[in-house]
Amino acid sequence: MMAKRRIAVAMSGGVDSSVAALRLVHQGEDIFGVMLRLWSAGPEHENRCCTPQDVSNARSIAARLDIPFYVLDVEDYFKSQVVEMFLDGYAQGLTPNPCISCNRNVRWGWLRDRVITMGATHLATGHYARVQADGDKHLLLRASDRSKDQSYVLHVLNQEQLASAIFPIGDMLKEEVRAFAKENDLPVADRADSQDLCFLGEMDYRKFLEQHDLRLLEPGPIIDANKAQIGTHSGLAAYTIGQRKGIGVAAPEPYYVIEKDVAENALIVGHRRDLGRKTFKVGSIHWINAESSPTKISVMVQVRYKSKPVQAQIEHDCDGIVFVQLSEPLVDVTPGQWAVFYDDEICIGGGMILP
Repeated sequence: MMAKRRIAVAMSGGVDSSVAALRLVHQGEDIFGVMLRLWSAGPEHENRCCTPQDVSNARSIAARLDIPFYVLDVEDYFKSQVVEMFLDGYAQGLTPNPCISCNRNVRWGWLRDRVITMGATHLATGHYARVQADGDKHLLLRASDRSKDQSYVLHVLNQEQLASAIFPIGDMLKEEVRAFAKENDLPVADRADSQDLCFLGEMDYRKFLEQHDLRLLEPGPIIDANKAQIGTHSGLAAYTIGQRKGIGVAAPEPYYVIEKDVAENALIVGHRRDLGRKTFKVGSIHWINAESSPTKISVMVQVRYKSKPVQAQIEHDCDGIVFVQLSEPLVDVTPGQWAVFYDDEICIGGGMILP
């Protein structure tokens, strides 16, 4: 006889995690709610994932569902694992994705370990993704709602974490989630979705970088394809690959950011025809099923959270680097972002795009 499972539900005060908790209650599961108190840029810039109103909403939903509810303070760990990695990425000329760091280290690292000590056997979240058992392994699948699919940010999970992961709304469309919330009189049914860079609140990320390290916004030359200086940039951290607006150089044909030369503090620009890339390298590789990591296969690759997947050939060398050959050029291949690999709807892993 299988032991009864006890599920911790990560609650944010939003509609997705609230419906996730409600569905588990309807299924007769033994659950309790947890919410993380995360670091923010300051009292006037509340973290958008845990404002006082969010905490109040989550506590109210937990009371309505008659489940225990706990707020866990993880501010210092979040700052070291997410915020400082965000700053370090920009210092290296990268465009970092803090959501990857948060899911790897905070939600599926610190939080999962903590709820296990609280008696949980599983951790459920409001992510749009699915887990499927495959023999003694577990597969991470795209969500039924492809427009909301979050398997991209969950590709860092390992087999042990997937074995204890539950995504109760992964088989639902977003409109079904909101409708379900309204049908069950949840007051958060129409609450807006959370946004990236939650720890900045309403602060512009450039202002945040300026406050923490002025070197990240040190002016330098803007260089064109002919290696001529055509202007001065306001700091490499203020730009990302593929950016067109805000470069500050007038020309008959628009300029785009092509590259960032950290050693020379130079911003390399060109025209749209110069932008696309068909090959790049990926490091910090994580395979969801490490025992069967591929050496050379055809996959679909997604180079940003919301970018379209394209077909690619990938080859894994002995130094842990993956070489990616795209079937078509992409304009948003950006060092510091993550390339995530798929076999149809199965997420098989990914890694960070290298300069």
